[in-house]
Amino acid sequence: MRALRRLTVRASLPEALLPLSQLVTNLRWSWHPETRDLFEALDPQLWESCGGDPVRVLGEVSAERLAALADDPAFLAQLGSVTADLRTYLEAPHWYQSLGEEAPATVAYFSAEFGITEVLPQYSGGLGILAGDHLKAASDLGVPLIGVGLLYRAGYFTQGLSADGWQLEHYPALDPHGLPLKLLRDAEGAAVVVTVPLPEARTLAAHVWRAQVGRVQLLLLDSDIEENAPAERGVTDRLYGGGEDHRLRQEMLLGIGGVRALRAYCSLTGTPQPEVFHANEGHAGFQGLERIRELTESHGLTFAEALQAVRAGTVFTTHTPVPAGIDRFPRALIERYFAGFGVPVDQLLPLGAERDPGTFNMAHMGLRLGQRANGVSALHGHVSRDMFGDLWPGFDADDVPIGSITNGVHAPTWTARELVELGTQTDGRDDPGPGPAHFAGVDRIPAGELWGTRRLLRARLVEEVRRRVRASALSRGSTEAELGWTETVFDPDALTVGFARRVPSYKRLTLMLRDPARLRALLLDDERPLQLVIAGKSHPADDGGKQLIQQMVRFADDPEVRHRIVFLPDYDIGMARHLYWGCDVWLNNPLRPLEACGTSGMKSALNGGLNLSIRDGWWDEWFDGQNGWAIPTADGVADPDRRDDVEAQAVYELLERQVVPRFYEVGEDGVPSRWLEMVRATLRETGPKVLATRMVGDYVRTLYVPAAGAARAMAADGHAAARDLSVWRARLLESWSGVRVGHVEATGVGETPEIGGGIDLRAEVDLPGLTPADVLVEAVHGRVDDADRLHAVTTVPLRHDGSDGSRHWFTGTVPLTRTGPFGYTVRVLPHHERLAVPAELGVVVTA
Repeated sequence: MRALRRLTVRASLPEALLPLSQLVTNLRWSWHPETRDLFEALDPQLWESCGGDPVRVLGEVSAERLAALADDPAFLAQLGSVTADLRTYLEAPHWYQSLGEEAPATVAYFSAEFGITEVLPQYSGGLGILAGDHLKAASDLGVPLIGVGLLYRAGYFTQGLSADGWQLEHYPALDPHGLPLKLLRDAEGAAVVVTVPLPEARTLAAHVWRAQVGRVQLLLLDSDIEENAPAERGVTDRLYGGGEDHRLRQEMLLGIGGVRALRAYCSLTGTPQPEVFHANEGHAGFQGLERIRELTESHGLTFAEALQAVRAGTVFTTHTPVPAGIDRFPRALIERYFAGFGVPVDQLLPLGAERDPGTFNMAHMGLRLGQRANGVSALHGHVSRDMFGDLWPGFDADDVPIGSITNGVHAPTWTARELVELGTQTDGRDDPGPGPAHFAGVDRIPAGELWGTRRLLRARLVEEVRRRVRASALSRGSTEAELGWTETVFDPDALTVGFARRVPSYKRLTLMLRDPARLRALLLDDERPLQLVIAGKSHPADDGGKQLIQQMVRFADDPEVRHRIVFLPDYDIGMARHLYWGCDVWLNNPLRPLEACGTSGMKSALNGGLNLSIRDGWWDEWFDGQNGWAIPTADGVADPDRRDDVEAQAVYELLERQVVPRFYEVGEDGVPSRWLEMVRATLRETGPKVLATRMVGDYVRTLYVPAAGAARAMAADGHAAARDLSVWRARLLESWSGVRVGHVEATGVGETPEIGGGIDLRAEVDLPGLTPADVLVEAVHGRVDDADRLHAVTTVPLRHDGSDGSRHWFTGTVPLTRTGPFGYTVRVLPHHERLAVPAELGVVVTA
């Protein structure tokens, strides 16, 4: 019979071992080797059987063993050292504390998923892992961040394979009491309950669980509580599960309930209320709507005034490079759910407006609610400016106010301990800032020692591959008698290539199978073999992705090649670490430019892995010819099958002619010196760039600090600035249709313009209902093409030089700084001291 409820019973800790409770509930153990050593010492055999999960170990270790350890001087000394180290980590000032009062006192970070550790399975892929690394790096830098998400009672899913290679999903039930979480309780000890209004006078209630991620708090909302009706209890059942109605309720709980959970947490703990709210993708967009409601109800602001105040302190990050990746809801569904929410629905709906009038677009709402927005690599920033350009009509893509901060990865989580101890991430600086220019320490490591460590990590990966291949074969129906071949899967000295990620079609899991005979030749070469380890999950509703997995599994099942190519099911953080540590090459072949960033290759690089990748995402930015190989793309080929063939051939060519020969080119000392040069260059030059501390430092300096300043200015004097900006904005937009550039005079050009000269401009601008202080008039100049389009433009502000009623004159000089075809124009933009950029309002007039 099935148990009614699952829970974890722990032995009572002796007084001498009480610090273990603090250590196990602070997820710093997931990236702190010494803390993991301590928990392994509790019971080494139990540690291994529990998969290195300190929570399970502490839950299952016997009372007798604990009593013995309480009298063990060596263990108590180890416990005291680790506990003192954690105390110092939590209390000592870090980099952020040197920034002064301009830095926000608290930052709220909303995300639909967080990948901290496999022990807390609240993630599906790159977005969640990125969010987890963001929290960890913020903790290391001392950033006062509070994460906000949902606690999914079944997480994402564990992946199995059927006998014929079809993906099977299983959703394990999670007991929050058996996870490294604490329930948020009020002063009387009762569980805090936050509520979100639903249609038909229903209410969605949730408890708030707290995870401690180093110095950072993560709040996770859980709807599976007695206060809810059955339908509402299931809102946080699965990550990315259910239909539109279910997803909308999840996102309302994340955004609206998340703000309410934050208010409760900060009030109970004395933590300053957040000044900056960072929405990690559109799922969290409703947090801005809840803050607007707060301001209208508690401070008497109008919706328009509250919108200005909320925008000032909001940062929005988009991760998708394709419109299909954006959450959209039917307009009618939004109207039904928000009819009684507390803000005018007719003013709410335009926030999510798009070309389809019947659709509410969550990314559009995120951009309209956030005064500052960014993509997650330089190329993705460019793609985002093109994709969302309709929100700023009349502007060239380069002027669309979406910047970019390239993602990073948390080095202590993803770097093999042996490499860290060798000194691959040292640079000798005293400055504790987000990142150095290079890791010089790697050049001091003897070649034999560095190569020996790489071989050790590859051998460890081979052991893990054999274990997982055997377990997968048993789960798919093989018998013990049929599994002798698994003992010789992979060669610890063979070139090992990894490919592991989610399996949407654009990532092209099966590109390597375009020419099976050529791949077989690479795998089965007697002298220079290549071996491939592959992993990844398809969304449960994506049969196309499942077919790709099945195609790959069937190829890998072939007895001729199964010792050289494997598909490992149930890709998670635990498996990923082994792959990043042990693979020599990380393969990535998405359709360019559909990979927003692609952080898996960053993690491989931190371990000395060389990337073999299409120039997409971060690799387009930081490929330097020494850290791997760039796969040529066939961007101009319209036929997708032909494009796949062309790019697959490029992969084979690189492997056959460059990658494989260099790996096996070994000197008398047994070291492939040319290969090792690339490994050193990757560790030294690429390593610092891909750090999550660099990424979070960029967010702090370029987004959080300016957003905090803007939010404070808006809130001062009873939100006087928000009220003023709202009035000014309404007046400007009402008058804008009458703004025009009437005439532009140019003098000083001469018959033969020469570099070093200048063009004197005088522009007549009509500003009915506006003043010269309301606008910025610019000359825009640059290279011009055959269609008279300007490129590589530079702007020169023009000075106000007289008025006649609503007519105004502006003058200035355009310098001639380049030879060749040259052009210029004049444009008029809104101007206000509270605007982050002139393009913010999405209006412009050009001559």
